[in-house]
Amino acid sequence: MDKKMMKGVFVNGILNENPTFRLVLGMCPTIAVTTSVTNALGMGAAVIFVLMCSNMLISLLRNFIPEKVRIPCYVVVIAMFVTVVQMVLKAFIPALDASLGIFIPLIVVNCIILARAEAFAAKNSVIPSMIDGIGMGVGFTCSLSLIAMVRELLGAGSLFGISVFGADYPPALMFILAPGGFLVLGLLLALINKIVLMREKVQPKKKEEAIEAGEVRE
Repeated sequence: MDKKMMKGVFVNGILNENPTFRLVLGMCPTIAVTTSVTNALGMGAAVIFVLMCSNMLISLLRNFIPEKVRIPCYVVVIAMFVTVVQMVLKAFIPALDASLGIFIPLIVVNCIILARAEAFAAKNSVIPSMIDGIGMGVGFTCSLSLIAMVRELLGAGSLFGISVFGADYPPALMFILAPGGFLVLGLLLALINKIVLMREKVQPKKKEEAIEAGEVRE
């Protein structure tokens, strides 16, 4: 796989197949941990590590895993890396571990990670699988961070726990609660999908103009 294709695999997870805004996967942690940007970044970093490592190992073992038990095998591999993440958080960042709570162990059955194991890592070599894992993880992290920024800013008047609007700001607590999370997610989904549709309409026009100008061959 050349550099251009690897770049395409990486960017795919951030834009075209963004786990949150395009594939709509992993909604449970998306709503639960986006009450603050710190939590979102912590969860995103954990998912990037697990996705990258599990994709690499599953890719290495893809020819040895029996077809009938592939899903349980994937779960065992993913669980191993999730355990590593949880132990590291407990040892070095206990406050973040306590804040994320049950959602770190639940990474084991996260649809995003199982989907990439089945759809990509089981069918491709190690390096592309690693890049796919990183791209999907970064896309997920960016989505969580964007949602968390809106929720924390409106719901607490702060970012990273630092006050933005001052002490006089009356926080809209609804945005910290689950209904606010669904509202922000829905609005961002609509906005981003509208941008993507507009971009898809513009691209063919640009290509036609380039063909007419003789810059690109049909």
